[in-house]
Amino acid sequence: MTTVLIADDQPLQRFGFRMLLESQDDLTVLGEASNGGEAVRMTAELHPDVVLMDIRMPGTDGIEATRRIVASGDRTRVLILTTFDLDEYAHAGLRAGASGFLIKDAQPEELLSGIRSVATGDAVVAPSLTRRLLDAYAHRLPAGSATAGAAPDEDPRLSTLTEREREILTVIGKGWTNTEIAGRLHLAESTVKTHVGRILAKTGSRDRIQAVILAYDTKLVEPS
Repeated sequence: MTTVLIADDQPLQRFGFRMLLESQDDLTVLGEASNGGEAVRMTAELHPDVVLMDIRMPGTDGIEATRRIVASGDRTRVLILTTFDLDEYAHAGLRAGASGFLIKDAQPEELLSGIRSVATGDAVVAPSLTRRLLDAYAHRLPAGSATAGAAPDEDPRLSTLTEREREILTVIGKGWTNTEIAGRLHLAESTVKTHVGRILAKTGSRDRIQAVILAYDTKLVEPS
């Protein structure tokens, strides 16, 4: 069973999400928050697997709430909801530690699939889309860490990676899927998944999206 906390300032929106999620045998809603501050407090109390986080809320917004939840070290993962004209906010959310984001007018099946994916540690946003959005907004965002902008060999997060793992991290940053990596590098897809898991563990990345951001931060991949 995957547990979810809904954070949105619109009661009707929360009601719709709850009705959809509770129609699924493997999903359950632990609670609803009407602003970011409530979302942070309720996450600390309830420890949901996933927080479905709106960005624009009164008081503490979804980005700051995401930052606080991730900084707390809680196992909860955050799935941000956005609209097409708020992509820059979604990127700020990813920098804050969100595991992905969806467009608010996504189909119900997409939302359900996204929640399940985030709960298991996968990225929700397609890697190719992630790259395009990072390319568009990387120059607007604050550095993700003290070492952002350093040359690859200078960044301690990369020091434990093998040559193959560094190669795979680079192509993850370029938007390659596991299937593409396996085909182009002549590896079994199961081997690629193993490499990706080790890369995430060694670099302290929560998920694939954070690995993409790392590849940009350390200049393994340059915005086009």
